[in-house]
Amino acid sequence: MNAVVIAVLIMIVLSLLRLNVVLALFIGALAGGLVAGMGYGEVIGVFTEGITGGAEIALSYALLGGFAALIAYSGITEVLVTFIIRTLKKEQSKKARIIAKVSIIAALLAISIMSQNLIPIHIAFIPILIPPLLSLMNELGFDRRLIAVVLTFGLTFPYVLFPIGFGQIFQNTIVSGFESAGTDIAFGQVAPALVLPASGFVVGLILALVYYRKQRIYETKTFGSANETEASMKTIAIALVAIAATFGVQILTDSMIFGALAGIMVFFLSFQFKWSRLDNELVDGIRVMAYIGIVMLAANGFAAVISETGHVGPLVDGIAETLSGQKVLIVGSMLLVGLIVTMGIGSSFATIPIIASIFIPMGMELELSIPAIIAIIGTAGALGDAGSPASDSTLGPTAGLSADGQHDHIWDTCVPTFIFLNIPVLIAGFLAGLIL
Repeated sequence: MNAVVIAVLIMIVLSLLRLNVVLALFIGALAGGLVAGMGYGEVIGVFTEGITGGAEIALSYALLGGFAALIAYSGITEVLVTFIIRTLKKEQSKKARIIAKVSIIAALLAISIMSQNLIPIHIAFIPILIPPLLSLMNELGFDRRLIAVVLTFGLTFPYVLFPIGFGQIFQNTIVSGFESAGTDIAFGQVAPALVLPASGFVVGLILALVYYRKQRIYETKTFGSANETEASMKTIAIALVAIAATFGVQILTDSMIFGALAGIMVFFLSFQFKWSRLDNELVDGIRVMAYIGIVMLAANGFAAVISETGHVGPLVDGIAETLSGQKVLIVGSMLLVGLIVTMGIGSSFATIPIIASIFIPMGMELELSIPAIIAIIGTAGALGDAGSPASDSTLGPTAGLSADGQHDHIWDTCVPTFIFLNIPVLIAGFLAGLIL
């Protein structure tokens, strides 16, 4: 019995049964550790030590949640949403609503893609942008599962295909994996080999757009408290400056924490709002997003236990020995292992070094081409990112879409993204491994 498989399966099954994700992660890690021969104390120690790796992202989520509440309190999003809703009601036409829906999807897709490459802020924009737009999405009848797929697509597709921003980090990690295995490849070889696997993301997005086109009804709830006064040009200007400060500081410092703090301080130092009221709004916003941060902490503990078991290598070796000479089954099995490992760890960037050290020697021994090995590693690393309960590429969309408590992390984010993104990418990556 392989500890990695046991841990991930238990975590996924318990999550699908609607057990709290944090509990599912801990129980899965405990089961995996025990199967690997680790004692209770050792599992708990490794899990606890691993939690510290997620402290930054957890605090980032909390502060960004507070900042999002201050943005809503300023009235800027209320003005925008009210204007769009009034325009739609004035038009009273199906065409106007379709144009509005297409425009929102296109804008969210563009912003999420740019967050990976052109302006590498990753998930920082989601808690700020999405919660205030929920009432507009409700008015237009959006199915939030579609928005989850759109956002996750934008957070994963760019780094697989485009060699800039986070894509440069991802693809350099693959190059480093080859160097560690004693094989030198050029950085420019990576992106072309990942074109076919990345096409799976595009196919999945198109399918999701068709499948989730029907209207879904949500109850309109307020995110943040209503301001005592209507938004003025001054308060709107303050909100815009705060948003610019948040993104600017994050890019300069490479820290979402300091970016969020910069935006929050703009509100307090503007002296246009009562500090006591700002403090209440900040705490309420932190409370809304803090749970996602807790999940990230537990996910890091789970990943630490998975790595400590040392069962990833034996899993791959066992498959290679059993399926020796059967290329179709070997490529499929390698991708399946990548899916399992990444679903558990929740990060493609953390998964690549683990699977590369095993897949590259194995691929060379099986006489697979360099492009095929790159495609398999890149696909295997990206697979779980789009469907894992522990991935920030799914936690980020949930953090925004669940601000009013009407979006479930597992069934409304992870299951749709797994079906519409992971499965097409798995198929595309499998084909790439065979024909390249």
